[in-house]
Amino acid sequence: MNDELQARAAQPAAIRESAEAEMKALGIDDAFIGRLVDTFYGRVLAHPELGPVFDARLSGRWPEHMEKMKSFWSSVAFRSGAYGGKPVQAHLGIPNMSPELFPKWLALFAATLDDIAPNNDAKAWFMATAERIARSLTLSLFYNPALDDPALKRS
Repeated sequence: MNDELQARAAQPAAIRESAEAEMKALGIDDAFIGRLVDTFYGRVLAHPELGPVFDARLSGRWPEHMEKMKSFWSSVAFRSGAYGGKPVQAHLGIPNMSPELFPKWLALFAATLDDIAPNNDAKAWFMATAERIARSLTLSLFYNPALDDPALKRS
């Protein structure tokens, strides 16, 4: 039993080491993640549709949000477990948030990566991850299973 417990305890460390090696091969480090978050959210604030939604929610709390997002992306990239937030709950009830904003968020994220990603592989990794996050948030926040009910569909 002791060997099994040791193997389980070693698994998270092995996952982190593998993720760190993958990110290093992509040219990703904490400095890049900081630059990505700072650049992206600077652009979000300047965006005519995204900016007002974000700023209304985060007014007076931008520095804390930026640190949280750096922790989030670092945790995702390096599998560090550093982020302990609840993204779905954090996005519930945000005034003027709509599913139509997520493609705009993704387009801005892609443009940011076009400008600062160290290479195409790093861009592809971050975009695939951002797309999964956007899809998950969109489903969690806006999906209504009743709309899939065949009895409600008209020919």
